[in-house]
Amino acid sequence: MKAHHTNDAPEAIGPYSQAIASGGWLYTSGQIALDPATGELVPGDFEAQARRVMTNLGAVLASAGCGFEHVVKATIYLVDFADFPTVNEIYGAAMGDHRPARSTVQVVALPKGALVEIDLVARIPSASA
Repeated sequence: MKAHHTNDAPEAIGPYSQAIASGGWLYTSGQIALDPATGELVPGDFEAQARRVMTNLGAVLASAGCGFEHVVKATIYLVDFADFPTVNEIYGAAMGDHRPARSTVQVVALPKGALVEIDLVARIPSASA
């Protein structure tokens, strides 16, 4: 197992890693819309938060030599399912034509009052992970 870290995504806010590589797979921790420079939730609405989450996830994937095209499974956690169309659009734009398996669930609350959290599982393209 190897922990992956990048300064381009927020520091973990608890006893966990941004991502762990094991057996050629990358497992990301859930990302919320924290600004990596400040550690604070980005200002703005749900759309701003969803965009930041995808940016953070892109940085974590890149730290292991991956991109969104390597994602095989995603889980999206929403505080309000009314935000589903917006997250679907932003997530779809990041994934492009790639369509990994995905689950979306509504939750009561997320850390720091976030409105969305996403975690990913990706296949690492190189054997050096």
